[in-house]
This record gives sequence, C-alpha cells and structure tokens, in this order.
Amino acid sequence: MVRRDIHAARQALARNLRRLRLDKGLTQEELANAAGLRQALISELEAGKLDVRIDTLSRVAIALDATLAELFHESQRR
Repeated sequence: MVRRDIHAARQALARNLRRLRLDKGLTQEELANAAGLRQALISELEAGKLDVRIDTLSRVAIALDATLAELFHESQRR
C-alpha cells in the first residue's frame, strides 16, 4: 500500500510539474535556471523517476510561483 501511495504521489508530481511549467511558458532549462537546479533533474522529476528532497521541491515551487500542495494535488477523475 505504501509503495503504491509513493508511486501515485510521484506521478501526480510529474504531471503537475509539467503542467505548471508549460502553463508558465517555461522550458525545462528555464525552470531549472530559475530554481538553481540542473535541467536533467527537472526532466527526471517530470518523468516520475526521482526521489527528491523537500528543499528542492520548494525551490521548484517558488520558481513556478506555486505551492507544494499544487505540485502534489491529485485532480478528481470522473
């Protein structure tokens, strides 16, 4: 159960990060620069392949003018 929850959170983060980045009209490189991170890290996050520290997520959220909650929000599917 925990493993499934972690996977679901990672996938929600990946989807939301990509959506928020594209909504802002940013490339992965531009977001990485704004957050002080490497583009490869943004790519891995958007692919759902990376465990990440909270301080790194905070930097990404700030660069996107978003909250941590917005990064993990799971939309209701119908």
